Amino acid sequence: MKKLFLGAAIAMSSLTFAQQFGIKAGMNVSSLSKEEGLDDQKSKIGFNAGVFMNAPLAENFSIQPELLYNNLGAKSTWTNPINDDKMSASTHLDYISLPVMFQYNATPSFYLEAGPEFGLLVSAKNKIKNETTGDSETGDNYKDNLNNFNFGLGLGAGYYFTPNIGLTARYVAGFTDIYKSEDNSGDAVKNNVFQVGLAYKF
Repeated sequence: MKKLFLGAAIAMSSLTFAQQFGIKAGMNVSSLSKEEGLDDQKSKIGFNAGVFMNAPLAENFSIQPELLYNNLGAKSTWTNPINDDKMSASTHLDYISLPVMFQYNATPSFYLEAGPEFGLLVSAKNKIKNETTGDSETGDNYKDNLNNFNFGLGLGAGYYFTPNIGLTARYVAGFTDIYKSEDNSGDAVKNNVFQVGLAYKF
């Protein structure tokens, strides 16, 4: 029993010393699943930035929790039923996201990853433009009308050019309806995003 506890203590000590911390930032190409009433929906360019911790679990496996500021959303177009004007909107959904990625280190430089992502909505705004007249406006923050919690599953990969600097890529598919159930009578509308960026380990 003493040997078991001693082995566990050594393993925990090794894990603690092997932890690495870092920062990352990059570009989001986000979209929303089809929303009823909109003629066309397109991806929107946004950004992500935050911090991470990477700790080994085994020889070729590690875990990487992150804390990110995530700008998601989409662009959409529709026709005003009153005057037939062409309308467009850019939806900005800002989240504090917590991805927890399990990584397989295929080589010392290259890894594959998968894991859940949890998000907390902090802001929701629409920039609406009348394409016919050129008028535009930014709506008020309507986050109280949406679900505060967002859940998704991420799949990605990364390559470190040096021990400290790496390129990252990840796709996160949303599983949570962005609308509260009482505010959405149609199909669920979910966040989806492709992310690419740089990471720096201290």
